[in-house]
Amino acid sequence: MAGVITITVKLFAAYQEAYGVSELHLDLPEGSTVAMVCDRIIGERPELAPWLDLTRFGVNLQFVEPDTTLQSGDEVVLIPPVSGG
Repeated sequence: MAGVITITVKLFAAYQEAYGVSELHLDLPEGSTVAMVCDRIIGERPELAPWLDLTRFGVNLQFVEPDTTLQSGDEVVLIPPVSGG
């Protein structure tokens, strides 16, 4: 049986507005990827789906691709486009 990892997801802009918090703590199966985190977030907050294709992803302060595999303790950042002004 696969183990479980615990990660922190930092939320900004639309993601933070949808959840009403600045970060989430998620338990995921070992081998989970950034894309799987996004699928879970969109599953819980479908109104965020339009943002997904525009979002950049970071793990531990490095920009990554959605297929990046996560480790327990990782900090995932979802960075939607932000309008300046």
